[in-house]
Order: sequence, then structure tokens, then C-alpha cells
Amino acid sequence: MQCYKVTKSLTNIGNPNQQFPICCIKQLDTRPCQPPLILHLLLKPINKNNKIMRLDIQVQPTRPNMAAPPVSEVIIIEEIQVDDENDGKGVIALVCINRPNKLNALNDDVMSGLKAMCNWAENQNQIKLVIIKGAEPLQPEEGKRAKPNAFVAGADISEFAGKKSNDIRQSFKHNAWEKIWNLSKPTIAMVDGFALGGGLEVACSCDIRMASSRSKFGTPEITLGLIPGGGGTQRLGHLIGYGKTLELVLSGEMISANEALRIGLVNHVYEPEELLEATLKLARIIASKSPHTLKVAKKVVRASLELPISEGVVLEAEEFAQLFDTEDKEIGVEAFLNGTRTTPNWKGK
Repeated sequence: MQCYKVTKSLTNIGNPNQQFPICCIKQLDTRPCQPPLILHLLLKPINKNNKIMRLDIQVQPTRPNMAAPPVSEVIIIEEIQVDDENDGKGVIALVCINRPNKLNALNDDVMSGLKAMCNWAENQNQIKLVIIKGAEPLQPEEGKRAKPNAFVAGADISEFAGKKSNDIRQSFKHNAWEKIWNLSKPTIAMVDGFALGGGLEVACSCDIRMASSRSKFGTPEITLGLIPGGGGTQRLGHLIGYGKTLELVLSGEMISANEALRIGLVNHVYEPEELLEATLKLARIIASKSPHTLKVAKKVVRASLELPISEGVVLEAEEFAQLFDTEDKEIGVEAFLNGTRTTPNWKGK
């Protein structure tokens, strides 16, 4: 599997003068071939009186040293350059949970897709950081009310019917929440709308949480006779403390984005139209740093959740010392001493 982008429109059979706006083809199963590749698209017209047309386009591979992201209808991955002017600085993976008709609720397909995404992102050196978001609601049919925005509005409850404890135990082995949590690369949850139950647990599995002002957070599992099962009782406690965690878990009530900011559940709150830009700005700042040092920093800070402080400071000192043997330390120090204003060309080692 390779990633391709459209570089030139060659022919439009049926009506050579008609133009079709084609921005980007994300994924193509090209099988063994030598680029450039001629791709044939069948264009089905909206007007039934028009003919189906074929458009031939020439495509070229992008980032040939990076594997294509996993293909899924429910997990859409967009690759965004860290530096718009320098493709060599790597990319940010913008991951969209795409079930807008179900408020992006988690089901088996979404969980499998998230795990596949994590495996892919972990093994691509060009991926510097991962952002996870929910799909925006679809335009409603005429006469129907629009669905609200959602990051992930929880689990798909329809999949709970008939399941017993052994079914749940099997599904929780190597689950998506732990895959996200264990990514060595930085992760950001971009929350716009409801982040409830398993959706809040996805957000808590990320390192940083950015939210829109219309977002709502909660753990409503108690209303189903259940408790959070994807790390919510544990990670929430580390983020907002014992008392607030129990209040959310036992009441099942939702809190606003501003309250989530006040208690430390989210890092920043923006208006919905500003959220993506603000998230990408922070992501680019982080992703511009040495990828090796980012992994070490995340590892050491994460250790503070599990180790006594007396052991944590020993680990920190050792990791700090080991960084003095890396190429990136030499590159960073040299850039600082020379007053270099551009991002150093990190080696990642």
C-alpha cells in the first residue's frame, strides 16, 4: 500500500471540457507498479440525465519511506506536515473517529481501527505526534434536527446486549485505550462536543486534551449499572483527584468545558472555530523538538504516576545523563550557541 497525491489531470472521457475538483487521493492499493501511475476514476453524476464519465489522472507517491496508514471507514487519518515549508521535518497524524451518525460512538470496528492506527504510528519515524478527534455531524435531512457535535459520545450500547463477563474480558485484552496510552509519541485529544464514557477514556489516554467551549465531559456508565472500564477510574484520578473522580463516576453527571479546565481535566479551551488551529499550533511546537528526547520526556513524566518520588528523581537523573551521549543533544546545544533561529535537523538519536 502506498500513499499517492494527484499531480495532473490527463483526460476526461465524455466531456473533455468539464473540470472536476480533485484535491487528494489518500490511499490506493496500487500493487507492484512503478510510479507515475495512471488512475481511472468513474465519476457518477448527480443529475441522472448525465452520463457516467471516466477521468484519467496521473498520481505520484508521497513520502515513499513511510507506509500508508491503515484503511478504515471509521478511522480516517490525515497527514499534516510539521513544517509547511520543509517536508523533511516529519508529519502529524490527524486521526478522525468517523461515525458521525452515531456521535462517533466506540464499537468493535473503531477499537480495531484505533489499535491499527497506533501500531502504524509507532512504527513510522516520520510521524512525530498524533492528534485524535471526532468527525463533525452530518448535514441533517430536510425537516430533521442536526445532531450535536461529539468527540466520542461513549460506547455503542447496542453492542452490549447479550454480552457476558468472558466476552468483555476478551475484548479488553490489548484494548485501544492502552494502545493509545502506551504510544511512545506525544498524543493530543482534540475534543469538540461530547466526550462521555469510553470517549472520555480515549481523551484521558492521550497526553494532552484540547477542548472547545461547547464540549461536555462525563462518565455516565453508572446509569447503566456499570462503571468505567477503559481506565477511567484510574486516569481520571491522576488528572483531577480522588474526590472529583468519584463525583463524576458516582453521579454520572456531565461537566462543562470550563469546569473541566478548572479542575485540570483539559489543558486549554477554545471557541469551536479556533480549536483546530490552536491544536495544530501546539502540536507543531511539540513535534518540532527532538523525537528521541520527546520519547524520553514522556517516559520520565509518565513514571511519576507509578514510582515514588525518591525513585522517580533517580530515573530522571539517569535519563538526563544518557541524553548527553546522543547526537540530538549535540545538535541542540550547537544550535543554541550559534543563535540558530530555525528548527534543528534532529537525527532522532
